[in-house]
Amino acid sequence: MGAGKSSVGRRLAARLNVAFRDADAEIESAAGCTISEIFARYGEAAFRDGERKVIGRLLTQEPHVMATGGGAFVDSSTREKLKLQSVTVWLKAPIELLLARTQRRDTRPLLRNGNPREILERLLVERAPIYAEAQFAIDSQDGPHTTVVERIVAMLLECGACTP
Repeated sequence: MGAGKSSVGRRLAARLNVAFRDADAEIESAAGCTISEIFARYGEAAFRDGERKVIGRLLTQEPHVMATGGGAFVDSSTREKLKLQSVTVWLKAPIELLLARTQRRDTRPLLRNGNPREILERLLVERAPIYAEAQFAIDSQDGPHTTVVERIVAMLLECGACTP
């Protein structure tokens, strides 16, 4: 949460001249309610099930840039689909930056029940080994997202995943 997945994703899609898909927005559209409402009404397990289905559907569409929620890659089934059918990028950011960005809006269900810093630190410790399975990892520092986008494009060109 707060690493810049949606913001960087939109800019990357524009730079690559492809569509941008935000998995969280697609989940909300399919469910007819917000992610916070899904968590409150049905719980995290139901949300993850819907997330798995939506991401599976998005992976069958034309090439695009997709931003997934922070927990999507943790699900082994979703992670394997993403690794097999796409190029995966882990946007790494320091806790201070994640905390500053996530405090701007109260739309993060996982941060509502406790100290946000402690929750983010715990999630990062738990998830970092899994996120490290992404094909690429890039630092998402507190600077212009265009810099991060250009670094991702350079990596994609280097591995042959896209053309100039």
